[in-house]
Amino acid sequence: MSFAIIETGGKQYKVSANKILQIEKLNAKVGETIKFKNVLLLNDSKSTEIGSPSIEGATVEAKLLDIVKDRTVLVFHKRRRKHSRKKNGHRQRHSKIQITKILAKGGKVIDEAKVVEKKKAIKEEKKVIKKVAKK
Repeated sequence: MSFAIIETGGKQYKVSANKILQIEKLNAKVGETIKFKNVLLLNDSKSTEIGSPSIEGATVEAKLLDIVKDRTVLVFHKRRRKHSRKKNGHRQRHSKIQITKILAKGGKVIDEAKVVEKKKAIKEEKKVIKKVAKK
């Protein structure tokens, strides 16, 4: 199993092909391909490469699926004996991404996601359901 460790938004993530994760909000449009160049570690079935601090030439490509909001965090301020209260809520925004490719130095593909479009997947599911219904 091959994977990489990338850094984005001040946090580190262990990623592999097809993995979906939420990271800090990125300034990109939904459906765009994003390249992460700050790759700290690469691992494939044969070898492991550790960067100092990052690996030059290695990239991880991901597709931006959606921009979502986290759960509500309530912020409540109360000053005692002054009858003063203030209540605020905050919902942090995150980017939901799917890892498509992990590339080593020189553009060598370590791991790649098998992309299946939603329409094709739905058609295949309908065919399977029809076959099962006929039996």
